[in-house]
Amino acid sequence: MTLRVAYTLEQCWHDVPGGTAVAALEVARRLAPRDDVTLVGLAGRHRRAPDSPWRSPIPIAMLALPRPLLYESWIRLRRPAVERVTGPVDVAHATALIPCPSAAPLVVTIHDLAFAHDPQRFTRQGARIMGAALAAVRDRAAMVITSSRASHTDLVAAGIDADRLRIVPLGVDPTVASSDDVAAVRRRLELPERFVLFVGTLEPRKNLSRLVAAVAALDEPLPLVVAGPTGWGDVEAGLGVERAEVRFVGFVPQGELTALYAAATVFAYPSEVEGFGLPVAEAMAQGTPVVTSAGRSTEEVAGGAAVLVDPLDVDSIGGGLLEAQRRADELRCAGPARAAVLSWAATADATLAVYREASGRG
Repeated sequence: MTLRVAYTLEQCWHDVPGGTAVAALEVARRLAPRDDVTLVGLAGRHRRAPDSPWRSPIPIAMLALPRPLLYESWIRLRRPAVERVTGPVDVAHATALIPCPSAAPLVVTIHDLAFAHDPQRFTRQGARIMGAALAAVRDRAAMVITSSRASHTDLVAAGIDADRLRIVPLGVDPTVASSDDVAAVRRRLELPERFVLFVGTLEPRKNLSRLVAAVAALDEPLPLVVAGPTGWGDVEAGLGVERAEVRFVGFVPQGELTALYAAATVFAYPSEVEGFGLPVAEAMAQGTPVVTSAGRSTEEVAGGAAVLVDPLDVDSIGGGLLEAQRRADELRCAGPARAAVLSWAATADATLAVYREASGRG
């Protein structure tokens, strides 16, 4: 029997859709062709479609309320129910933190609790909404999906019972950029021959200031190329370190992003807090040597195929950049092998298994 699932995609209209949108869309692309599940996309009221990178592979039904009224109403009033526009469903899946009301069992995906680690690094309104949403999830969710053991630990500490939690790792596109693609992105972005790359939404927890300081302290500093949309917080403050050449290239679409990873000498992702760390897997898939944080979810993602550093120690980050260059040949082999284990098809299969379990059809 086909499962019918209400599937929220409101984050595709956020100013910074981020990893939550990437994950939700990739899972939807794998589940949409199947005949054992039907996803019904769900969002608030919008006058236009999302920007092209965030277009949905499934039809989206729109409720009457726009964001942020929709979020407030879902959290505080438990309405409008998804069934008002989706019809009856077997499961409701909130693919980001905000729980959607439904008569059906509720599944919620929570990738990380970064706001709980350091609320001052978020806007007051954002931290308030996320805190209220977490409390609502604690009360209402039949099951909660998270993408790493690190986030699982955080969620248990936040009061969500372990028996309701399921770890579903994210996937990565295994397509390797061609030499022509790499040459094209080098030309378009006017990239230097050798450079350190960072990819991600620009926000304080991404730890750019320490990465810049680490690059600047190298005996032979490499340019740092930073790709990603601006999120929140004054992340460029304090980046004016002597000897550090930092270039912000903004959002890079997926078609070019794989080539940008492949062009880099080293990919550095010393984030302080992550739910998963998708850029780590994406860079490894291209055979680029990776430096990332120890003791975080990114260590899980790396799976022994990256150089691990203390993200709070500039010297450790700098040492990691040097080590990654020394071990480049080894890491170029280990990275793709590790990334091959992480597939979006597996993510989609595991997500569907959670739907079946929540609905009692497991």
